[in-house]
Amino acid sequence: MSGERSESDGDGERDATGGDPADPLDAAGVDPVVPDPVVDAADEAFPDDDEVRAFLREVAADVRGDSSESKQLSAILYRVSDLYDSEEQTSPEEIYLNVRHIMRIKEQGGIER
Repeated sequence: MSGERSESDGDGERDATGGDPADPLDAAGVDPVVPDPVVDAADEAFPDDDEVRAFLREVAADVRGDSSESKQLSAILYRVSDLYDSEEQTSPEEIYLNVRHIMRIKEQGGIER
Protein backbone atom coordinates (compact mmCIF):
# COMPACT_ATOMS: atom_id res chain seq x y z
CA MET A 1 0.00 0.00 0.00
CA SER A 2 1.03 3.63 -0.30
CA GLY A 3 1.13 4.18 3.49
CA GLU A 4 -1.82 6.59 3.52
CA ARG A 5 -4.36 6.26 6.30
CA SER A 6 -7.98 5.77 5.44
CA GLU A 7 -10.77 7.67 7.15
CA SER A 8 -11.51 4.66 9.33
CA ASP A 9 -9.24 2.34 11.30
CA GLY A 10 -11.65 -0.50 10.71
CA ASP A 11 -12.56 -0.40 14.41
CA GLY A 12 -15.20 2.25 14.06
CA GLU A 13 -16.10 5.52 12.47
CA ARG A 14 -14.11 8.67 13.05
CA ASP A 15 -15.67 11.31 15.21
CA ALA A 16 -17.01 14.57 13.74
CA THR A 17 -13.63 16.29 14.10
CA GLY A 18 -11.76 13.57 12.18
CA GLY A 19 -10.06 12.41 15.40
CA ASP A 20 -10.05 8.97 16.94
CA PRO A 21 -12.95 6.64 16.25
CA ALA A 22 -16.05 7.64 18.19
CA ASP A 23 -16.64 5.66 21.37
CA PRO A 24 -19.79 3.59 20.74
CA LEU A 25 -20.64 3.57 24.45
CA ASP A 26 -20.40 7.37 24.61
CA ALA A 27 -22.47 7.66 21.44
CA ALA A 28 -25.13 5.44 23.01
CA GLY A 29 -25.00 7.30 26.32
CA VAL A 30 -24.05 4.10 28.13
CA ASP A 31 -21.45 3.79 30.87
CA PRO A 32 -20.40 0.18 31.51
CA VAL A 33 -19.49 0.85 35.14
CA VAL A 34 -22.27 3.09 36.41
CA PRO A 35 -25.61 1.27 36.59
CA ASP A 36 -28.74 2.88 35.21
CA PRO A 37 -30.43 4.38 37.16
CA VAL A 38 -27.67 5.54 39.48
CA VAL A 39 -28.57 4.68 43.05
CA ASP A 40 -26.82 6.62 45.80
CA ALA A 41 -25.65 3.78 48.03
CA ALA A 42 -22.87 5.74 49.74
CA ASP A 43 -24.63 5.76 53.09
CA GLU A 44 -25.45 2.04 53.00
CA ALA A 45 -22.17 0.60 51.72
CA PHE A 46 -19.71 2.96 53.44
CA PRO A 47 -20.49 3.63 57.09
CA ASP A 48 -18.55 6.33 58.92
CA ASP A 49 -15.20 4.68 59.76
CA ASP A 50 -12.41 6.79 61.21
CA GLU A 51 -9.80 4.00 60.92
CA VAL A 52 -10.39 3.32 57.23
CA ARG A 53 -10.53 7.02 56.43
CA ALA A 54 -7.27 7.70 58.31
CA PHE A 55 -5.55 4.73 56.65
CA LEU A 56 -6.56 5.84 53.14
CA ARG A 57 -5.45 9.40 53.83
CA GLU A 58 -2.11 8.13 55.18
CA VAL A 59 -1.56 6.06 52.04
CA ALA A 60 -2.54 9.10 49.93
CA ALA A 61 0.10 11.18 51.71
CA ASP A 62 2.71 8.41 51.22
CA VAL A 63 2.11 8.09 47.45
CA ARG A 64 2.04 11.80 46.77
CA GLY A 65 5.22 12.77 45.01
CA ASP A 66 6.45 15.23 42.43
CA SER A 67 4.96 13.56 39.35
CA SER A 68 1.48 14.43 38.11
CA GLU A 69 0.56 10.73 38.21
CA SER A 70 1.44 10.37 41.90
CA LYS A 71 -0.47 13.56 42.69
CA GLN A 72 -3.51 12.25 40.80
CA LEU A 73 -3.36 8.89 42.59
CA SER A 74 -3.05 10.67 45.93
CA ALA A 75 -6.07 12.85 45.12
CA ILE A 76 -8.11 9.79 44.12
CA LEU A 77 -7.24 7.97 47.36
CA TYR A 78 -8.09 11.04 49.39
CA ARG A 79 -11.42 11.33 47.59
CA VAL A 80 -12.16 7.64 48.22
CA SER A 81 -11.47 8.25 51.91
CA ASP A 82 -14.36 10.74 51.83
CA LEU A 83 -16.71 7.77 51.40
CA TYR A 84 -15.99 6.89 55.03
CA ASP A 85 -16.73 10.40 56.33
CA SER A 86 -20.37 11.05 57.18
CA GLU A 87 -19.84 14.80 56.67
CA GLU A 88 -18.79 14.32 53.02
CA GLN A 89 -21.38 13.89 50.27
CA THR A 90 -19.98 11.57 47.60
CA SER A 91 -20.55 8.15 46.09
CA PRO A 92 -18.40 5.61 44.26
CA GLU A 93 -20.19 6.57 41.05
CA GLU A 94 -19.32 10.26 41.48
CA ILE A 95 -15.68 9.42 42.16
CA TYR A 96 -15.52 7.11 39.14
CA LEU A 97 -17.09 9.68 36.82
CA ASN A 98 -14.75 12.40 38.08
CA VAL A 99 -11.66 10.22 37.60
CA ARG A 100 -12.86 9.17 34.14
CA HIS A 101 -13.31 12.81 33.17
CA ILE A 102 -9.81 13.69 34.41
CA MET A 103 -8.27 10.76 32.52
CA ARG A 104 -10.01 11.79 29.30
CA ILE A 105 -8.71 15.33 29.63
CA LYS A 106 -5.21 14.00 30.28
CA GLU A 107 -5.49 11.70 27.24
CA GLN A 108 -6.44 14.70 25.07
CA GLY A 109 -3.36 16.55 26.25
CA GLY A 110 -5.17 19.09 28.38
CA ILE A 111 -8.45 20.87 28.83
CA GLU A 112 -7.87 23.40 26.03
CA ARG A 113 -7.79 20.84 23.20
